[in-house]
Amino acid sequence: MNDSLDTATPPATAGPRQTVSLGETRYTLLGTAHVSAQSAEEVRELIRSGEFSAVAIELCASRHQSLVNPDALANQDLFQIFRQGKAGMVAASLALSAFQQRVAEQSGIEPGAEMRAALKESERAELPLLLIDREIGITLKRVYANIPWWQRLGLFSGLLGSVMSRQEVSAQDIERLKEGDVLESTFNEFAEQSEALYTPLIRERDRYMALRLMEEAPPGRYPNVLVVIGAGHLKGLNQELGKELGDLPAMELERQRHALEHTKPRGKWWKALPWIVTALVLAGFAIGFSRDTQLGWRLIGEWFFINGALSALGSAIALGHPVTVIASFFAAPLTSLNPTIGAGFVAAGVELAVRKPKVSDFSRLRHDVASLSGWWRNRVSRTFLVFLLASLGSAAGTWIAGLRIAGQLFG
Repeated sequence: MNDSLDTATPPATAGPRQTVSLGETRYTLLGTAHVSAQSAEEVRELIRSGEFSAVAIELCASRHQSLVNPDALANQDLFQIFRQGKAGMVAASLALSAFQQRVAEQSGIEPGAEMRAALKESERAELPLLLIDREIGITLKRVYANIPWWQRLGLFSGLLGSVMSRQEVSAQDIERLKEGDVLESTFNEFAEQSEALYTPLIRERDRYMALRLMEEAPPGRYPNVLVVIGAGHLKGLNQELGKELGDLPAMELERQRHALEHTKPRGKWWKALPWIVTALVLAGFAIGFSRDTQLGWRLIGEWFFINGALSALGSAIALGHPVTVIASFFAAPLTSLNPTIGAGFVAAGVELAVRKPKVSDFSRLRHDVASLSGWWRNRVSRTFLVFLLASLGSAAGTWIAGLRIAGQLFG
């Protein structure tokens, strides 16, 4: 197979562009700025030129869905999101969209305008549209699993800071968005200092997009493919395509892609920990009653009060309905002894029952989460806060009350 790599010389005003020829297919890699009207216009001009037979873009299925249907969350069952354990991931996505909304309001340009242009123009030209990026949820999970616990706290605080900050998005942040997407911009300062973070966030995605290209548009399927990616991925994707990927069989491409989609399951000890804690607490109650009935009841009383009060406090901080706060108080001590259900799940369920989100809450969601007060004002985002804060309160109560029980029995 005669493969060749070359760098095209686009007009001075155009974004960076490189071409890779594999067999009978020419891949034109267009490096775009995610906050740039010029990049969006360049994408439109290239697709309208009629030169290309397919368009590949740096989007995954879920991000594609959020672009074509911004109100997709309104069509989902929020209760099922909590039941399936996806609340944290959705809340993180809302936090990222908050940063994106602030950028849009400040710059007047919606991040991802060039991707929207690619979607619209490829549909108009009736060209195949190829989604080549890895699912954002998988990337976040691999980032989380690849870094030590102390760095996870830093990432969480950075994500929280992007929501809580009332300052305008800095010019430096906007420049970062011109090199990468919202996810990369949010974690950029950490990625620059950490190979463990850089690998899943950048390098793995370069490889993944190259593999997806070879699966969806292998050499010979389309004569000329336009690949729209953030400029920060241009060099990496170009290098990956030069590693003779076009010669790999389909099964090997699929195997390598699956390897980059794999997320490590929780270790056996982590899965067993909640049951161990439950067993220790119940054993503590039993020991207390064996020594003195009053001691046993005091231990149970402290367990219920500390656990319930902290979970209820979390619901109250989230401005949950009074019924939700009361439900959190009574549910937390019981759910903490039953690892199959969490206090946050109960609290969110009650909140949804007494304050069902309205259509207007979903329509304003993207705008509301751009401000700190908006998270409490919108019924959808406030339900996620109820879930998270009630869960954190119950977790803190479990450890505090557990240590008090141990201290009274063995101190």
